This record gives sequence, C-alpha cells and structure tokens, in this order.
Amino acid sequence: MKKIALTILTIGMLSACVSKKKYVQLEQENGQIKSQLTKTTVEKEELESKFAQIQARVDEYNNKINSLTDENNAQMVSVDGVAVMSNNAKEQMRKTLKNVNPDRLGQAKTLKDSMNLAISHNLQKSMDNNSLNEDEDIAIDINETVVMISISDKLLFNTASYKVSSKADAILQKLADVINSEPSVEVMVEGHTDSRTIHNAKVSDNWDLSVLRATSVVRKLQDKYNVAPEKMIAAGRSSYQPLVGNDSKEDRAKNRRTRIVILPNIDKFFALMASNE
Repeated sequence: MKKIALTILTIGMLSACVSKKKYVQLEQENGQIKSQLTKTTVEKEELESKFAQIQARVDEYNNKINSLTDENNAQMVSVDGVAVMSNNAKEQMRKTLKNVNPDRLGQAKTLKDSMNLAISHNLQKSMDNNSLNEDEDIAIDINETVVMISISDKLLFNTASYKVSSKADAILQKLADVINSEPSVEVMVEGHTDSRTIHNAKVSDNWDLSVLRATSVVRKLQDKYNVAPEKMIAAGRSSYQPLVGNDSKEDRAKNRRTRIVILPNIDKFFALMASNE
C-alpha cells in the first residue's frame, strides 16, 4: 500500500513539473506574440500616418485642379515638342480652320500643320482685302505660311538711289496693312541689285546698295506705316540671287527688286492666341 502511494506521489510531482515547464514556454511564446503585435501595431500606425500625408497632398492637388477649371483650359500644352499653346487657343484656331479649304485642311497631320494653315488663311484673306494684286512690277508667291512679295525697284526707288520715293507710298501702305493684319508674323526685307557695279561717295558696292535699300524700306514701314520694328529684319543680297540673267536691260530690271518675306513667328502666334482668351 505504501508503495502504491509513493508511486502516485511521484507521478503527481512529475506531472506538476511538466506542466510548469509547459506554462513557462507558453508564457514566453505569449510574450513574443505580444511583442510582435506591438511592433506590427507601431508599423501600422506609421504606415497610416504616411498614407494620410500622401492623401492630403493628393487632395490638395485635386482641389487646385478643380478650383482652376478655367485657368486649366488656358494652360500650355506642347506642340510637336517645340512650341506651346493653350487649349483655349486651340479652340480659337479651330474656328479659323472652319473657313479653310477642306482639301488643304485634310493635309494637316499635326497641330503645327493646323497652326500653319490658320496663319496662311489669315494672310491670304488680308492680301485679298488689300488688293495687293500682281502685275509686271509685283510678284506674290505663297508657300504654306511663307508669303514672298517681290517689288520692282522702279516702284520704290529712283535709279541708283536708296531713298524711298513718294511713288512707293501706295504699295507700302498696302504692304503694311498685310503685315499688321497678322501680329504673329515677322518680316524680312531683302534688297537685290543687278550685276552692274556701283561705287560713289555714299555707296561702296552692290552689297552696300542692297542693304541700304532694305533698311530704307524698313524705316519707312516703321516710321510712316506703324509696323512694329521688332518684327522686321533688313537684309542685303547684292546681285548674287538673280531671277534671270543680266545680259539685257530688261533682265537687269527684273533682278533689281526688293523682296518682302513674311513668315510666321510661332512664339508670337501662341502669345497672340493666349492674349485673346
């Protein structure tokens, strides 16, 4: 009987010992889990804080966009990677393009092409309105947006002179009207001579004469016809770009000319469109 009681006591003691070890192990595991939970909770709170900051920035940007709807339409967008224009400007340009020949409009593949057509249309309309008609002393050529007007020297100058004569007033007035009708263009005034040499107290050679004539026309357009000087360029070509040979009096007369090259300034075009919004 005593042996049985001793055996039971021993088993009980062993059982208590095993349970205590298991308890300690569970307590350690529980502590680790609590520690991990605390760490996870802290990380969660940090992430929530960062997310809240990001969301606040997103909300701020969205509020700015929503509150600037009109201005957003006027923001600049890229054009062929070179120039910029606003969405409102594009809409105004589309209104102009409605009056362009459908065949020509169909050839426009890019936004820049459309811009060129709009300028070309406006220039052509101005040319028609100002009755700047071609005759034997005036030649007009329009290549896309570049307008080239060649004027015989006998309409502008006296022989071997670079001073603009009064008989040029009518043609220069019409020319100024065309230039001023489209603020987004620049104007190059080129002087051309025939091949005969010239040298006197005021003019050294044909280079000199061609530049002086171009400068005289530019000054007249600025001073008398209110063409903005920053839009103009004066250039001399001397006798090195003849239209025909210089073998006869008639041919030399054709080569003595002033050429007006009207070409678009993209930056001015966009600035003008933006100013009309």
